[in-house]
Amino acid sequence: ENVALPRLLDSQSLRASKPRAIELLERVGLGGRTDHRPSELSGGQMQRVAIARSLMMDPKILLADEPTGNLDSKTGADVLELLAEVAHDDPDRLVLMVTHDANAAAVCDRVVTVRDGKIDGGH
Repeated sequence: ENVALPRLLDSQSLRASKPRAIELLERVGLGGRTDHRPSELSGGQMQRVAIARSLMMDPKILLADEPTGNLDSKTGADVLELLAEVAHDDPDRLVLMVTHDANAAAVCDRVVTVRDGKIDGGH
């Protein structure tokens, strides 16, 4: 239900939305946790649920604000790999990530640095 929420808010039924929600949960590696409540999930699992929910409406732009901020290094690497897959699956989709983590920025196709409110450089 949590992942299906965007479609529910768009007046679609849970019954019609559930197959796509389950597909997205499987994609983020949580197919076996579909009946668990948020309080029963780890921080990394909740982060992956958030990514699945954000993909529910098949957006062309996905904004990720510190997606690895509260995760251990292994789970953070898994989330970054998932975001890279999402970005590269659809050539018309843009994944824009804001991070202070140099390791997270290192996996991006393009990095723009903002320092003291000004663009410091992009590569």
